[in-house]
Amino acid sequence: MYNLLNKYDDIKIINVDKLTYAGNLENLKQIEEDERHIFVQADICDEAKITQLFETYDIDYVVNFAAESHVDRSILHPEIFVETNVNGTVNLLKIAKKYWEIGDDTYKDGVKYLQVSTDEVYGSLGDEGYFTEETPICPHSPYSASKASADLFVKAFADTYKFPINITRCSNNYGPYQFPEKLIPLVFNNTLEHKNLPVYGDGMNIRDWLYVEDHCKGIDMVINSGRLGEVYNIGGHNERTNIFIVKTIINYVKEHIDATVGEHMITYVTDRKGHDKRYGIDPHKISEELGWYPETKFEDGIKLTLAWYNEHKEWIEHITSGQYQEYYKTMYEGR
Repeated sequence: MYNLLNKYDDIKIINVDKLTYAGNLENLKQIEEDERHIFVQADICDEAKITQLFETYDIDYVVNFAAESHVDRSILHPEIFVETNVNGTVNLLKIAKKYWEIGDDTYKDGVKYLQVSTDEVYGSLGDEGYFTEETPICPHSPYSASKASADLFVKAFADTYKFPINITRCSNNYGPYQFPEKLIPLVFNNTLEHKNLPVYGDGMNIRDWLYVEDHCKGIDMVINSGRLGEVYNIGGHNERTNIFIVKTIINYVKEHIDATVGEHMITYVTDRKGHDKRYGIDPHKISEELGWYPETKFEDGIKLTLAWYNEHKEWIEHITSGQYQEYYKTMYEGR
């Protein structure tokens, strides 16, 4: 969102967020006075509310970032993931189709629905090879199954109604403002607080890490230039094991913040159910067609990210204390 507002003058963004436990209005502090940004607290499953937005605004693009995304939570409560990730997606598709359709299988010029998905829909890789857009979908967790289901509904709308869509599937994102249940901010905060650092299994599960700004640039390119109906994989070419990530964070804190921390804080715990061994994305298609490539090497991105968290400890404290759920709330009440 910041990326789009900085890049385009003639843009208006309607930011719809249910404000679940992971929603944080403090993240919008820098743009709360920007008239090009409109915040609406709403559930994407709420047909009346989403319909009202289409009635009020002349919407060109729907970019669906909205998702329950924490795998551990999906194992405990899969039904929540079906409600938001599947039913919410269908609701957005149905309403956008209604307001964009001008004839049988024909739509207003310049409209598009973009579904932001995940590499986890592909399942798990072995030691070699990469996910491509042709890799069969094979999800292994309730989270990835819900995202795969949503992707299939998006594809079905394109195939059945000729609805203008794209799907992007990204690798693990990292960067500023990431909710601290995710690996990098969680380990950083726990290291600062001298807590044990639990690592699933042997810590050798591999993820491809994508800096958030690179991801946003890729989405922008797909919105504007992606071929209708196509899937684009967005990956960082930054594969690292989980234990490498944890040790990198410990070493950063030890060098820059607190010399008393160390790898003795790591504790290995029973592996997560359905834990995929390796993800790795081949972004050849988006690079060749749209000119996108990951600009941020992991070695640079992780330093930028940890420096940001170090400079914004108060932001983390507001979340861990629960204060964030009230912070700036009055700024948006009634909007």
